[in-house]
Amino acid sequence: MKLSIRSIGFLLSIAVSALLLLNVVEAQKPIAANTRPFEPVEELFYEAEFNRALLRGLNVADFKLRSARNPVTAEAEKQAGKPYSLIFNADVTSKGFFTRLFNLKFREQIESTVEGHSFTLQKTTMLDEQGKRVRTTETTYDRSTGKMSWNQRDPNNPTAEPRHAVVEFTGQLQDVLSAIYYIRTQQLHVGKTFDVFIGESGHVYRVPIRVVEKKSMKTVLGKVKVVLVEPQLFGPGNLLENEAGQFSIWITDDDRRIPVSAKIKTDYGTFDVKLKRVVNNPPA
Repeated sequence: MKLSIRSIGFLLSIAVSALLLLNVVEAQKPIAANTRPFEPVEELFYEAEFNRALLRGLNVADFKLRSARNPVTAEAEKQAGKPYSLIFNADVTSKGFFTRLFNLKFREQIESTVEGHSFTLQKTTMLDEQGKRVRTTETTYDRSTGKMSWNQRDPNNPTAEPRHAVVEFTGQLQDVLSAIYYIRTQQLHVGKTFDVFIGESGHVYRVPIRVVEKKSMKTVLGKVKVVLVEPQLFGPGNLLENEAGQFSIWITDDDRRIPVSAKIKTDYGTFDVKLKRVVNNPPA
């Protein structure tokens, strides 16, 4: 089944926000909060290319990921017993070939808030713009009651009834953005398989993941060792149940755990997402 234009934009958004769906949950000791590679502030910049037949290396989107300690709660942490929170942001914008070919601009902005010490997801907000279609979404997660509350609105039609869902869950959920940062606190071993639970669009999805191999790769960081991870996103019962394809992601096999590359293979073509720049502790 070929991808719709809207699905292509959604896939490109998914590709980097974890690159976006790799919350690997297993019984391993996470990296301590004070040694996480993305704290206190980190910015990652990516570029997506489209390839099909004679069309090679066509730039279609830019991505920016940012992680930072919430300055308000970081100050509160200095007081005994008060944890801080982390704010993750993703900004995905179409450009060039994609905009000209389909006469469609898309932009997706995501913000995730997690409690810093336990890495427990607290809130997700999203702005999704695809041409004239605009949607705003807010999702809250209450682990004490095991309930996820999802609300979506159309800013262009403020009188319309918002879409709403309350879903029960157990354990620790991540969203498509916080997941990539969670995985960077974990250890990965070739041959392992995992189940990931993602809260998305008022549903909870189980995403099977395989850690496939380790190899060397030339990147903007130089030649580095990377781990290849393949989440099962496509097909019946999965996040993209009406689509066919394959999603792969390469993450540095070191303390930084930086996602350096991702690939989405579909019937329509192949999208390659590559890291272009890393900025640690950028000036305000």
